[in-house]
Amino acid sequence: MDTEDLGLFGPGSVTWKVHEEPILIVAGLRSLYLQALHPRSMAGVAQNSNYRSDAWGRLVRTATYVATTIYGTTAEAEAAGRRLRTLHARMRATDPFTGEEFRVDDPDLLRWVHVTEVESFVSTARRAGLALSDDEVDGYYTEQRRAAALVGLDPADVPGTAAEVAAYYRDVRPQLRMTREAAETAVFLTAPPIPWKLSLPVRLGLTLGPPRWAYLGVAGTALGLLPPWALRLYGGLGLPTTALSADLGVRALRLALAAVPRRYREGPLQQAAKERAARLAAA
Repeated sequence: MDTEDLGLFGPGSVTWKVHEEPILIVAGLRSLYLQALHPRSMAGVAQNSNYRSDAWGRLVRTATYVATTIYGTTAEAEAAGRRLRTLHARMRATDPFTGEEFRVDDPDLLRWVHVTEVESFVSTARRAGLALSDDEVDGYYTEQRRAAALVGLDPADVPGTAAEVAAYYRDVRPQLRMTREAAETAVFLTAPPIPWKLSLPVRLGLTLGPPRWAYLGVAGTALGLLPPWALRLYGGLGLPTTALSADLGVRALRLALAAVPRRYREGPLQQAAKERAARLAAA
């Protein structure tokens, strides 16, 4: 096993440029609000996980998986993908409307989760102030097809440009609903039980013990960053000032995070990847 390779992406990729941003913690929350609007996706989560009783543990595990695919070696990323595919292959859920049983690793559901996640990452980073050209945004989507392959998707069936992502959203929107489970999940995401001390070593490397008002501000920003059509599904939250307020909020938060020393902002996987890159460059 080559422990010195640069993984699926590397320092010259748009992926590393985007994921350098600690503000992606807001993007992760935004993607969860989006994912909850797909009834089958929401049913798969609700019927196969303990996200309510272990919300922060689930967050850390998800962040660790994402960090491994971005910054791990190729072998580490592929091993993480195999573990996830094995886990998903055992899971079944029941459609809340038809009563039909379905597999959680159905490609349509995996594609929905992938697209909402990567679109949330790159759009949040851009709205927070990260300078990305349109070509770089397309490059990010194309690169992320490699991550999609890890969960079992055919990269050719995954949107690889901003235009393809927009078309995908147009196609899938008729399937989206504000179900009871989606509403309950949105409330939970907005006001979860917050421990006084919560370690987020993967993304921030900080001991985070924010008062509830601080978390509510982050959640409100994540909601405001949703596409207008998603906000409408959440009950007309897309007021004319919402997008502007969210943009101002996410830019201010990015500036605040930039003031945190780099050694605290970068998780161990990211630090290890940069060290490997430096050794290879020196060699």
